[in-house]
Amino acid sequence: MIKKQVTLFLLIMLAAAFCPPGGLADGFFDRLVDAALERTTHTVRYDGAYRQIAYPNGDVPDHVGVCTDVVIRSYRACGVDLQKRVHEDMRADFDAYPNIWGLDRPDPNIDHRRVPNLQAFFKRQGAALPVSDDPADYRPGDLVTWMLPGNLPHIGIVIDQRAASDDRPLVVHNIGAGPEIADIMFEYPITGHYRYPLSPS
Repeated sequence: MIKKQVTLFLLIMLAAAFCPPGGLADGFFDRLVDAALERTTHTVRYDGAYRQIAYPNGDVPDHVGVCTDVVIRSYRACGVDLQKRVHEDMRADFDAYPNIWGLDRPDPNIDHRRVPNLQAFFKRQGAALPVSDDPADYRPGDLVTWMLPGNLPHIGIVIDQRAASDDRPLVVHNIGAGPEIADIMFEYPITGHYRYPLSPS
């Protein structure tokens, strides 16, 4: 009996080691990092203008975008449509999302492209992690949000590269010059840290 219990415990621990919360193998985050790095090969003009787009799997033209589009496109390259997931969650509980833009219903054209909505979504999915000033707390594939000067929310994806002069993780983001790798982890106040625990759907 004791031997069976020990065996069961070891199997549970082994599963936990290979599957983070949400039942997703670590390989997903490797693919997410690869997708984020691939975004840096695109020439993108910073443009957050409202556009009518398809639903689901809708996107603005590939040559335009903002910080959220780096995240959306990277996840979509891994088979995850944040437009659809955010929209469905907002339909389920619209009041749980920020009331900043004067809307009275979800709008799949723009909701997922707004940092505060992504923050609310990831938090509601159980993906929020503590904000820390310790570089070791940030893993490749994590999402980080910042508040830029002028109270502008911003988001980026942590990658598997470190700053040459320190142990700071680098991120892929678009702060105005298109998707790029940058050493900005602790350059601005961090407002959120997320590790989206996807289900395999």
